Amino acid sequence: MAVIHRTTLEPTKLELLASWLPSRPWYQGGADAPRPAKAGGFRLDDPRGEVGIEFMIVNDASGPRPVTYLVPLTYRGAPLDGADSALVGTAEHGVLGRRWIYDGCQDPVLIAQLAALVEGRARAQAQSTSDTPDQEVVRSCAGAGPLPELTTATDTREGTELAAPDGTVLRLHRVLRPAPDGPLLPPRTASGHVAGPWNLPDGTRAQGLFAVLHTGPRTTTAELPGATG
Repeated sequence: MAVIHRTTLEPTKLELLASWLPSRPWYQGGADAPRPAKAGGFRLDDPRGEVGIEFMIVNDASGPRPVTYLVPLTYRGAPLDGADSALVGTAEHGVLGRRWIYDGCQDPVLIAQLAALVEGRARAQAQSTSDTPDQEVVRSCAGAGPLPELTTATDTREGTELAAPDGTVLRLHRVLRPAPDGPLLPPRTASGHVAGPWNLPDGTRAQGLFAVLHTGPRTTTAELPGATG
């Protein structure tokens, strides 16, 4: 269980993201520096209790139109070997001391727990409250057996693809788009998904897809029932 500490972080996560976001191929901001603002998110628990896992959602109104980003992050008490390119930055935590903050899509602990969430073996946790499931985050997974290990992560202009050798791909939507009114449906070709809500810059509530699973030959794809957040 992740423990949420009511303390300081210097620099803040939003300050680190303001420097990091423009380096991403999926960033859609303009010439001005981004001004990320917290819009929601959720956490997952590391079974070993060593790595903090947060799926942070931020709004950025610095460009010609507001954009909402999904930013998975991990928080570690020591550097992650071989992950220098995934480092978002370091910060001083008021309770835990120095923390190394990584792009979670490059961190094997987050990838494993995200797969467990899709499969239903892990539960989304509230972003700011300890030991509290987030009931608004929904998931589905078709097919029998565990997902293969997702071993590669590739950033594209559309988002991040986590892939396995058999062709299974879990696509994260880095730029979030509100779903139309009505049932929240993943694509018919999908084998699973994760979805949930966030706050728009105007204060209204939206919901949409966070990630969509497309499995390799091991699973027969089936149409998924709708899920509401």
